[in-house]
Amino acid sequence: MPNSSYQHKTIAVFGVSQDPSKYGYKIFHTLLQKGFKVVGLNPKGGDVDGHRLYATLTEVPGSVEVAIMVIPPAALLGAVEQCKAKGVREIWFQPGAQEDHAFVLATAAGIKAVNACFMAENGLW
Repeated sequence: MPNSSYQHKTIAVFGVSQDPSKYGYKIFHTLLQKGFKVVGLNPKGGDVDGHRLYATLTEVPGSVEVAIMVIPPAALLGAVEQCKAKGVREIWFQPGAQEDHAFVLATAAGIKAVNACFMAENGLW
């Protein structure tokens, strides 16, 4: 059963990979398996487990409340800008996907920013 504070929110995972050994795949797959409403993003598009991967957040229909970053630090500023434009309220910067400027940009935009593993902090792993 999903964590009650996230079960009715749409979660976007940036950096979803088609490679099951990568964290982008593991996070996306686990959230789906646990019943979360989740969308995956990868600049190359494609699909994972029969779910479409969007190239950008602007392509995702409807609202997105939470974003999980599993992307290289160099890509974070652009991803945070996408989140600002989409009205995302909370961004989790996974270990390895953390960068000070992106964190500051998010908080300055009124977005709750967290430098921690979403999965571990919410008891999903």
